[in-house]
Amino acid sequence: MDCETCREALSARLDGEAEPVPAAQVDAHLAQCPGCTRWHAQAQMLTRSIRVRPAQPAPDLVDAVLAAAAPRRHTALTPRLALTAVALVQLWLALSQLLTGATSHVDHAGEGMTGHLFNEGAAWNLALGIGLLVAAVKSDRAAGLLPTLGGFVAVLLALSVHDLLDGTATAARVASHLPLVAGLVLLYLVARAHRRQPTPGTPVKNDHDHDDIGTSHHDEPLPRTDRRRGGPRSLRPTARRPAA
Repeated sequence: MDCETCREALSARLDGEAEPVPAAQVDAHLAQCPGCTRWHAQAQMLTRSIRVRPAQPAPDLVDAVLAAAAPRRHTALTPRLALTAVALVQLWLALSQLLTGATSHVDHAGEGMTGHLFNEGAAWNLALGIGLLVAAVKSDRAAGLLPTLGGFVAVLLALSVHDLLDGTATAARVASHLPLVAGLVLLYLVARAHRRQPTPGTPVKNDHDHDDIGTSHHDEPLPRTDRRRGGPRSLRPTARRPAA
């Protein structure tokens, strides 16, 4: 065996690759050739110096990265505090309505309000106050209450205008519904502020991302779903019989 073939085999051995000749022949030549022995020792030292070396000191970039990162936006505190105040007012109005009793509430048409109907109205007002308070504490619940409160306020405003024109309701009675109107506005503000919060695990979108719509970061086209068939087709099982 010549020295060139031996050194090629030794180089493959150091790299963890298959040797081009049997290892026994390489070892036999290495034991008889001082030049290949020196070459092998130098190659071992070079390989070890490349693979195993002291780690270079690196600067601590934690503070710089945290300073450059976009600050997490919290839900606006002012609308939540205002919504809490409105919820407490609504709860106070509902509780005072319950404590006053149905006997003291008589409409202007001269017919007394039945006790059950009065209790239903008081329970509804109390439930709205509790819902507003929960939405103020947990802003992620605000969006769920918006349709219910929005529909109720719309119908209530229409009926209040009708009752004012008919003279069956006083201005003071209609003004007692103002906390609900204010609560609806504040509820919308809290829900919108919570919706703008970044979702954990979602990458932050930059301005230049809009210029690369349809391509990924590696300039590869994004996979498209087959809209005619309602999305990507799922893989069908290849086995026709269940496993035993």
